[in-house]
Amino acid sequence: MKPPVYLISACLAGQPVRYDGKAYQHQAIQQLIQQNRAITACPEMLGGLSCPREPAEIRGGTAEDVLAGRAQIMTAQNLDLSQAFIDGAYKTLALAQKNHIKIAVLKENSPSCGRNLIYDGSFSSRKIAGSGITAALLQLHGFQVISELEFFEYLNQRSAHFK
Repeated sequence: MKPPVYLISACLAGQPVRYDGKAYQHQAIQQLIQQNRAITACPEMLGGLSCPREPAEIRGGTAEDVLAGRAQIMTAQNLDLSQAFIDGAYKTLALAQKNHIKIAVLKENSPSCGRNLIYDGSFSSRKIAGSGITAALLQLHGFQVISELEFFEYLNQRSAHFK
């Protein structure tokens, strides 16, 4: 059996693991999982956080700064969740390595999984360019990381090409 090609954020695969206990359901992702071409992971749950949980944002730097101990992932009530996010990122990295993943499809805007955008740390719904902890760690280890938006755009272009 061929190893799965994709690691996908669990919340994109219909698993209710988002901070607010919600999930997204995408038929294309479900098909990949059924075909054993994808595995799922929620770095925040792997890091020991509960669901639902308070929203958290990177404060005081970038994902790389959090990994280096120079910034934190905080809740609006100033609870530092950095270690749980870091632990989850490393567990996700180990899962990707063990399964010889080629591409990680991660949830945009998340302090764990954001690929291009994350919230700015002020809890004001403002987004800035940047990556989440898991996305940054996977990229540092040579994995291709894309957002679900990029993944769906790719699928749409591919299906249009075959029409």
